[in-house]
Amino acid sequence: MKGEMPKLEDFPVRTSDKLRYADTDRQGHVNNAVFATFLETGRVELFFNPETGPLAKESAAFVIASLKLDFLSEINWPGTVDIGTRVLKVGRSSMTLDQAIFQNDACVARAQTVIVQMDEATRRSTPLSKDVLQRLGALIMEASPAE
Repeated sequence: MKGEMPKLEDFPVRTSDKLRYADTDRQGHVNNAVFATFLETGRVELFFNPETGPLAKESAAFVIASLKLDFLSEINWPGTVDIGTRVLKVGRSSMTLDQAIFQNDACVARAQTVIVQMDEATRRSTPLSKDVLQRLGALIMEASPAE
């Protein structure tokens, strides 16, 4: 993803994760597979806000349709990471999220994820409600060009 490096303050939804020794690999840094777990932590902050309730409608769930992850730097244990999440685009039944992972205020990874709301009974996409469209619309922020 091209463009200027984002700062955590560029993201309206922010959270953090503590690094675990078990997250490290033989090279002594955090394993690349764990980056996807950090992104999940950021998405959960958006999908299950305790103040506004769950984002998915009852009998629906969010699934990942696409994930593009760029590794910019290694993450070293011990410590924490911060995860920023913002909405880039909202469709009829989907949203595109821009996320970044930071360690010591430096952006170490960026990701764009397409999330689709799926009806749990039919396993097909289902439209987002007007309320959810409004909630997501409030989180749309300008982002550096992704491509």
